[in-house]
Amino acid sequence: MVRKFTSFLICVLICTGLMSACADKQDEPKVPSTGAPQTAVSDEDTDDGDSISIAALKGPTALGLLKFMDDKSDDGAYSFDIYGTADEIVAGIAKGSIDIACVPCNVASVLYNRTEGGVQVAAINTLGVLYMLDSGESVNSVADLKGKTIYTTGKGTTPEYTLRYILSANGIDPDSDVTIEFKSEATEIAAIFASAQDGSEIIAMLPQPYVTVVTSNNPSVRVALDMSEEWNRIAGNNYGETVTGVTIVRREFAESNPEAFSDFLEGYNSSIAYTVMNVEQAAELSEKYDVFAAAVAAKAIPECNITYIDGDLMKLKISAYLQALYDQNPQSVGGAMPGNDFYYGVE
Repeated sequence: MVRKFTSFLICVLICTGLMSACADKQDEPKVPSTGAPQTAVSDEDTDDGDSISIAALKGPTALGLLKFMDDKSDDGAYSFDIYGTADEIVAGIAKGSIDIACVPCNVASVLYNRTEGGVQVAAINTLGVLYMLDSGESVNSVADLKGKTIYTTGKGTTPEYTLRYILSANGIDPDSDVTIEFKSEATEIAAIFASAQDGSEIIAMLPQPYVTVVTSNNPSVRVALDMSEEWNRIAGNNYGETVTGVTIVRREFAESNPEAFSDFLEGYNSSIAYTVMNVEQAAELSEKYDVFAAAVAAKAIPECNITYIDGDLMKLKISAYLQALYDQNPQSVGGAMPGNDFYYGVE
């Protein structure tokens, strides 16, 4: 297949990597640092004879994919990779080596704009999964975050812009009233909590299942704020709810392989339903594919807001969420709100 937008996006990625060295430049969303794939399964079978390459981040989106991975691991039609961070997924989409991917919502919009419509969003796979953790007792409202240092991941992606929106809406300037310390992976923040032996207070915003990992290993750490509840409280009907993760497809792949992509979506929908309704079994698959230990996954899955939403409702929720990000920083969604053709299967 002709990779119409490969060269353009590779150049963008190089420029983004260069800009990431400038920590004071907040106006351009950056893809997190490189992570090696955690899991690889299978190989074969699209219109050009290749397997369908599917990528997900190690987290809730991977949990929803587990049953599908397990069912398809031996039939040769699919290959699966699970990554610790998003940048290699973005590069794979650019090169055409990845056909379908689960990514942060705003990254999907950034890719759409940078590739001039070369990607589409097909489904919402995860709603709000972000929580504010506190190893002390001082944070009981958003207002209590003023003057604090907050550790988090996802610089330039959904977590950063969700945090900035909630802080700003509560009268806290995210650039001057708090100190936001970004880490490339949630495991780094978990280690900070684990190493705090002097009783000092650690505050961090993390997604599930890492919330479960930290609170299980550190009894003194508590969930201080549900960031989805905070978003909903201030957003009302204007900006809907937080949309954490979405499933995207290269437009060229979807147009060349409509039946194969439709089959994937059907299987993925069923896989998500299986994870939600069969928590213990899904947790065992999580350990089998080295996503999370079964004990952690079993506790976390009910809190992960794993879902499958497509069509008009998908468009309604994503467009409202992206509008909230755009209103605070247009570059957070790639400089412009995506057009109607961004939404796969929506007229």
